[in-house]
Parts: sequence; C-alpha cells; structure tokens
Amino acid sequence: MGTWGTGPFDSDLAADFVDELEGLTHQQVIDVLGRAFQRVIDSGERVDGTDGAEAVAAGALVASTHPDSPIVIDPDDGPSQALPELPASLRASARLGLDRVLQDGSEMATGWVDGADADQWRQEVRHILRALDTPTDH
Repeated sequence: MGTWGTGPFDSDLAADFVDELEGLTHQQVIDVLGRAFQRVIDSGERVDGTDGAEAVAAGALVASTHPDSPIVIDPDDGPSQALPELPASLRASARLGLDRVLQDGSEMATGWVDGADADQWRQEVRHILRALDTPTDH
C-alpha cells in the first residue's frame, strides 16, 4: 500500500476505491458509498485499514456534494463523473463511519509512523465530519 499524505485521497487504497465508482449507475454509486461506511460501522473492535481508508474517501466525496461545502475534491482525485444526489441517510452513515475510523481499534487512527502525520490525518477527518454536520436546505 502506498500512502503519500494525510488527505482522504492520499493513498493507493483511496484511489482504488474512487476507481471502483467509474462507470457505475447512480444507484450503484450510492450503494458502494453506503457499503464503505457500513463496513466500518459493523467492524467490531478493529477497523481494517483498507475499510478505514475507503470510508474516509467516501466521507469526503459525500461531504463535497453539499452546497457551499468546504470539502473540494481535486479533479485528479475524484471520480470522472459527477456524483448523483445523495440521500440524507448516506450523510448520517458517513458521520457514523468516520467517527468509528477515529476511534481506538482503527488501523487508520493508529497506523501512522509519524505523530505529526497522525495529528494532521485526524484534523483532515474531523474537517470532513464538520462539513457533514453542516445543515443543508435539502
């Protein structure tokens, strides 16, 4: 696995996850995003690093779809097609999943060699969570 930064798309795992969305129908995209969150929500005591990386990438994608979102996806990082309108339940699942990724037992939270990188990564995830908590008119 290659990781080159602390952002939600700064790993091969996240890039592979985004690639999975290519060519899918809107409903399939929604389903893939939902499964990414559900895997970490249902993970028990330990959140696998792959599942965590996918949940963080999915959370950033969901947060980026809201009007006036502070989460802006670089075109090189996101899917080539625009994301569909996402159901409110997906936003709630994203918050639960990202909360779980930040907790003890998460390989994403504990796997950083450099403490400064770990802190920066947590800040990135919390930034996504704040964006997901921002009320929308939808």
